[in-house]
Amino acid sequence: MQIYLNGRPAACREGETVLEVARREGVRIPTLCEFAALNHRPGTCRMCLVDVTTASGRQTLATACTSAVEDGMRVDTRSERVRRARRLQAELLFADHCERCSGCARHGRCELQRAAEETGLDLSRLSGRLTDRTTVDRSAPALVFTADKCIRCLRCVEVCRQVQGVSAITFEGTGCASSVGFDGGLWGDSDRCVQCGQCSLVCPTGAIAVKDETDRFLDYLADPDVVTVVQIAPAVRMAFAEAAGAPAGRNLEGEIVAGLKKLGADFVCDTRWSADVTILEEGTELLHRLEHSEGRVDTMFTSCCPGWINHVEKSHPDLFPHVSSTRSPQAIFGALAKTYLPRVKKLDSAAIRVVSIMPCTAKKDEAARPQLAREGVADVDLVLTVRELERLFRTQGIDPLAIDPAPFDSPFMTEASGAAQLFATTGGVMEAALRTVCALAGSPRALPLRFEPVRGLAGVKEARVETERFGELRVAVVHGLKNLGPVLDCVREGRSPWHFVEVMACPGGCIGGGGTARGDNWTRTLPVRQRMVYEEDDRLAVKRSDENPDVAALYRDYLGRAGSDLAHELLHTDYENRRSAPKPLRFKELETKIKLTDKR
Repeated sequence: MQIYLNGRPAACREGETVLEVARREGVRIPTLCEFAALNHRPGTCRMCLVDVTTASGRQTLATACTSAVEDGMRVDTRSERVRRARRLQAELLFADHCERCSGCARHGRCELQRAAEETGLDLSRLSGRLTDRTTVDRSAPALVFTADKCIRCLRCVEVCRQVQGVSAITFEGTGCASSVGFDGGLWGDSDRCVQCGQCSLVCPTGAIAVKDETDRFLDYLADPDVVTVVQIAPAVRMAFAEAAGAPAGRNLEGEIVAGLKKLGADFVCDTRWSADVTILEEGTELLHRLEHSEGRVDTMFTSCCPGWINHVEKSHPDLFPHVSSTRSPQAIFGALAKTYLPRVKKLDSAAIRVVSIMPCTAKKDEAARPQLAREGVADVDLVLTVRELERLFRTQGIDPLAIDPAPFDSPFMTEASGAAQLFATTGGVMEAALRTVCALAGSPRALPLRFEPVRGLAGVKEARVETERFGELRVAVVHGLKNLGPVLDCVREGRSPWHFVEVMACPGGCIGGGGTARGDNWTRTLPVRQRMVYEEDDRLAVKRSDENPDVAALYRDYLGRAGSDLAHELLHTDYENRRSAPKPLRFKELETKIKLTDKR
C-alpha cells in the first residue's frame, strides 16, 4: 500500500496506523496517551491529530495513533488546521492541570510541557483554571499520586494490567472529575498494589512519582554525628547511564562512587557483597529442603524481590511455606552494616545510617518493613532510586559523565563475585544459586559457569541440572507478575516439577525496575542492560558466591556458618498475611460475570 504523507509517497502495510508510518518516515507527530512499548493507543489525549483525506475524497481530522492507513490516503501533519486543533487540545489539558510545574518531579522533562512547546501554546493564562482535583495521595510507601497532574492517558492502568496482571490501578469518576484511582480508596490501602513503580516509568507527567528522599540523605551527610554507609545495588551501574543522559550500555560504577564520595559519604560499599551472602543462606535453605524432601518435590521460591514478596503477602499467603526466609541483599547488607561493620571498624552502631541506591521503588517499602528492624530501628534507613540519585547529582552540581571514577572505599563489604552481579537481571539469582548449590551438592560433570537456559528475557524459563547428591534438579525463572499465575497454580495444587523458582516482579528483573530511567526506552534497552550484566560477570575474577574471600571472612570471624543461629537472627525474616477480605463486586464487574439467558 501507499499513502501520501505531507505530499510525499510513503510505503505502508495493511493494519498499520498513520502514527507508525510517520515514525518510520521520520515525521514527528506529538503524542501523550500513546505508548508504543505497551502497544497502548487509546486516543484519549488527541494530541496526535492529523488532517486525513481518503482516496474517495472525504476529509477529516483524525488521531494518528488509532487511524489505520488506507491505500491512496493523504495525510497532512503540519497544516494550519492541524496546528490549531492540537493547540486547542493542549490548552484543554492544561486548563485542567495543576500550575505547580517548578516543584514537580518531571519539570523540564514532562511530556505535557513538551507538547505545549511543540504546539506553541501560551501557558501564562491557562494552568489549572478548571481543575478541582486537588488530592495528593502520599499514603503508599514508595509512590505519590497527584490527581491534578493526571491527564487520563491510562498508561498506568495499562502497565499495571498488561505487564503485572495486578490491575491495582483503576479508572474512576466521570467527566472532568474522572481520574485514575486505587479501588476507590487510598493508594496505601490497596490490597493489590506491590509498589513496583512501573506506573511511574510510563506516566507522561508527574502525576505518579517516586517519593523523593534526597533531602533526608543530605541531612545525614550534613550531620557530623552521623556515619553514612551507602550501598549500591548490582543493577544501578547498568541503569544509571540512561538516567544521566548517556547512551545505554555504559557502566558508570566508578563515577557513581566518586559522586557519592564528593558529597561526603563515609563508606561507599557494594550490595553485590551481600548478594553473595544471600546465596550462601538461600543455598543452604535449598540444600536442607532437598535433604529432607523424601523423594518429593518441595518447591522453594526466591525472596530477593520486594515486589514479589508484597504480591505473595497480599494475594497468595497460603504459599508462605514455599518462600525462602532469607532476606534480600539490601536487607542483609543493612543488618550487617549495623552489627558487623561497627564491630570491625570500631564504630558506634547508633550513629550509622544505611542508605541504599536501588533500581527499585519497592525497596523503599521493604526498608520500612517492621520485620527488618531491631528494637524499632530499621536496618536500612533510606532508599534512593536511580532517578533520585541522578536528581541529587544534578542539583548538587556533580556531572557523572565528567567526574573521574573512583574505587569503593574499602574492599571490606565490597568484594563481589560474578554470580552476585547476575542478581541485576532475570535468571541471575537462579544462575548464582546454581553455581554454588551444584558445587556443594556435587556435579557429575565439570561445573558450568554459564547456565544458558535461565538467561535471556523470556517471561518464563526452565532448566534441568544434574547433581551427585540429589540427582536432577529442576528450576524455573519468572519475571513480570503476569507470567506467574500458572506457576503458582502448579505449586498450590501439588503439581510443581520445580525444586527452585526465581521470581522478579519487573520486566527484565532489577535492570527494568520502577526506579530506573523513564520513557519508551524502558523496554527497548533491556537487552543492552542485560548484556552489560553478563559482561561484568565475565570480567570479575571470582565466579561463585562461596568463593568470595570477603564473605568467607564474615562467616569465619562473625557468623560461624551459613544457617547458624546468628545468621538466622540477622539474615532471615518472616512474612505477614496482608490479604484483605473479598470486596463486594461493583456493577461493572457484575455485568461481566452475569450471563442472561432467554428461557422463553
